[in-house]
Amino acid sequence: MSEAAGDCTTGVLRSACLMAGIDPGDAELLRHGENAIYRLPGDTVVRISRPGQQVAAHREVMVARWLEASGVDAVRVAPSIEQPVEVDGRAVTFWRELPPHHHGTPAQVAGALKNLHSLTPPSTFDLGELAPFVRVDARIDGASFLSDDDRHWMREHLKNLRRRWEKLPIGLPWCVIHGDAWVGNVVAAEDGRVILLDLERTSLGPPEWDLVHTAIKRSSFGWISANQYREFCDAYGYDVMEWEGFGLLRDIREFRMTTMAVQTATTDPGWREQAGHRLMCIRRLAGERPWLDWRVLE
Repeated sequence: MSEAAGDCTTGVLRSACLMAGIDPGDAELLRHGENAIYRLPGDTVVRISRPGQQVAAHREVMVARWLEASGVDAVRVAPSIEQPVEVDGRAVTFWRELPPHHHGTPAQVAGALKNLHSLTPPSTFDLGELAPFVRVDARIDGASFLSDDDRHWMREHLKNLRRRWEKLPIGLPWCVIHGDAWVGNVVAAEDGRVILLDLERTSLGPPEWDLVHTAIKRSSFGWISANQYREFCDAYGYDVMEWEGFGLLRDIREFRMTTMAVQTATTDPGWREQAGHRLMCIRRLAGERPWLDWRVLE
């Protein structure tokens, strides 16, 4: 079993696999970010949450099973395992490994989102509503490397965003949304399927929340071209940048992306320069958008 330096999740992995009746030997750590992701021999991928995410993990499993029954291409739960498994306060879930794939194009992301947004919500469980500020407070509180001034500004900015969210302009009808629809969570398989991943934020909410992920890649960071963004809008049939609520959702997404970098930098000093740069940008101390020096956080 491979293990990143300082990683504390291999013990959780061993215990969860034994509880599920799976051999954890030769597990490979794929990623250690918001969640720890391991690959087991065969076709099983194990996802270990941060502490306290049992409810979210249970709902994600239900969402995955519902999407499968609805004929939507999405990550599939590993069969014949009662899950999530809880170990030391962490939720552990087991998934079928994806076929060979690559990040979806903006147009493919738009098509997958349009299909998801057209679904009738499930009747057998409650999807819940979008929680746009989930985990943000904890990320700020845990960022001990930041100055008191930076954390004070972030807390005040969060208060302001919450006040603005209460007055979100009317837009498209609320529907089933993915909740974290960046291109890494919408992948294209070699067999032509476009597959949704990371379903823990799937909920009821404004469809613009999903669309703004791609929009800011153009307007805030210059990560995609004008032509790619046009293809995204054409495939979905709507340009979220023309909606009066776009500025608010853009600001929330940029703030969430900054706090995610701050969280990563708390344990990985190599990300502190990037976290500080993002904070300078949203504080309007590093020029106007597009901010071309934002690195993609894998």
